[in-house]
Amino acid sequence: MIELKAGRLRCELAPELGGSIAGLWLDTLPVLRSTPAAQLTGARQSACYPLVPFSNRIGQATLVWQGTQHPLIRNNGDEPHAIHGVGWQRPWTVLDSDEASVMLAYEHAADASWPFAFDCSHTLRLRPDALELTLALTNQAQQPAPAGLGWHPWFPKRPASRIAFRAGGRWEMGADRLPTVRRISGGLEADCAVLDVDHCYDAWNGQAQLRDEELSIKLSSSLARLVVFTQPARDSIAIEPVSHVNNAVHLYATGATAGELGLQVLQPGESTMAQMTIGVERA
Repeated sequence: MIELKAGRLRCELAPELGGSIAGLWLDTLPVLRSTPAAQLTGARQSACYPLVPFSNRIGQATLVWQGTQHPLIRNNGDEPHAIHGVGWQRPWTVLDSDEASVMLAYEHAADASWPFAFDCSHTLRLRPDALELTLALTNQAQQPAPAGLGWHPWFPKRPASRIAFRAGGRWEMGADRLPTVRRISGGLEADCAVLDVDHCYDAWNGQAQLRDEELSIKLSSSLARLVVFTQPARDSIAIEPVSHVNNAVHLYATGATAGELGLQVLQPGESTMAQMTIGVERA
């Protein structure tokens, strides 16, 4: 376990569980859906984990790239797709740490889960009013490779929780939980208790607010897309800054441009980086 402290904020991390954040607390109040690191059994139960080298789903766990079909591992139970990349299911190494910051690293050799080698660093810094995260990935393959970054933070839904952000479009979901069509959308402003959503928003302005009777949380990111997932029966909401649209590699293979999807194609040795900040104050 790694523990960071700054002012009244405290953060616990579990590097061996996908480089995940176990919890973030303001005094004793959870900012993220939080569990003590010693009680975690996997990244899916954590407060937040990095998404590398892709976010959300790749349809039918099959990657088609430059004319070659690569079967991937179906890595989430009975779900037919590959989901959330590979970093969340691999141990990360602690490169450096102090009382308020830590740098983690993950090196990926090409395997059945992802056929392109890459390395990744994840730096987390805790301030008295915010948690700052920086994620960077370098293509170590000998050929151009698709790449994406993001985070999967979960926030508790307390009484009177409301989410608000601005965007330009929303990708509608089919029954298979893959995107079907993009529609114009101004974003979202809603009561979290009744919200039923599992969509990727694009042309996001990089700012989202989550407020309830106890906390005001401001999530900001350098990324231009946001996946939001919750249902009325859930006690938490996922607000995920991501670099590309869900199932982007399949949409790219069928004719959509990399630019409109946010899909990056990294040359050998080329890198990409993303930032996210979770700011918090009492309501």
